[in-house]
Amino acid sequence: MTTRILVSAIALIAVLVFSYLLRAQGRRWPGAVYDSDKTGEKPGPAPRRSLSGIWEPAKSAADGIAADGAKAMPSDGKPEHELPYTPAGRKAFQANKPTFGITQVPAALSNDPMPSCNPQGFPRIILHNYRTTQIVQSEDQVLILYEFNRKWRSIWTDGRELPKDPENPGWTTVAGVEPPPEEPRWWGYSVGKWVDDYTFVDVSTGFHDGTWIDNAGRPHSDAMQVEETYHRADADHLELSIKIIDPKFYTKPWVALDKLSLRLQSRHFDIPEMECAPLETQKYDKFFSNPAARSGKAK
Repeated sequence: MTTRILVSAIALIAVLVFSYLLRAQGRRWPGAVYDSDKTGEKPGPAPRRSLSGIWEPAKSAADGIAADGAKAMPSDGKPEHELPYTPAGRKAFQANKPTFGITQVPAALSNDPMPSCNPQGFPRIILHNYRTTQIVQSEDQVLILYEFNRKWRSIWTDGRELPKDPENPGWTTVAGVEPPPEEPRWWGYSVGKWVDDYTFVDVSTGFHDGTWIDNAGRPHSDAMQVEETYHRADADHLELSIKIIDPKFYTKPWVALDKLSLRLQSRHFDIPEMECAPLETQKYDKFFSNPAARSGKAK
């Protein structure tokens, strides 16, 4: 088989697999509520100070999947999507080798930390592979439970402050108890509050340096802060926005997600499993990634 035929065959198989995955992503699970199922019914008013419920992207179950980078700023080469890198930020970006975006490389040559099942961390879990999510509120926390890899985040609302030293983070004193310093985290340290009855804002910092911001390899430094805004538009819809603030790698803040509309699901909605499994990665490398890399070198 010639190199050209081999590459074509691999590409065809990849397209077929991807098409199947897209169909699976759009499948309606028992108990789901969809706007198209309603007969012109107008959603009721938003409840006060409530994010609780099971949510998924309103347009379709796949609308939160952004392979080419953050939805509001994709890595597509358009001037309006060029990020405001500092020299250090651009150098870090050029060192990353994603499999999507304008600097993409073959999968076998990528240094993306996620395919080997390292945690993708926050905000990438939203900016790359946002799926059905459950939000649970308590007196002191907002808990966000993600479908992908069944991960969760704790956003504290008990009045504590964010760590002031990103290299040696730890919480400030809360209720007379001061926890010991901790290491940077894959999911960061998060605190939030209601800025009005329908808008909740949280800020996260103290991130592990082994994560990317999105699927296109956008980098972050230890100074990154992520500002996340949830606005309850009505009884059935929630708008989610994300802003990146990182003075070491970017000359100004930039919006990565701009009011992604989420739709409330039935409380009986059963969120399916979606795990990163090393066994599946090994199969992909054996049948797709490694053959593609070898064929590329043979040219």
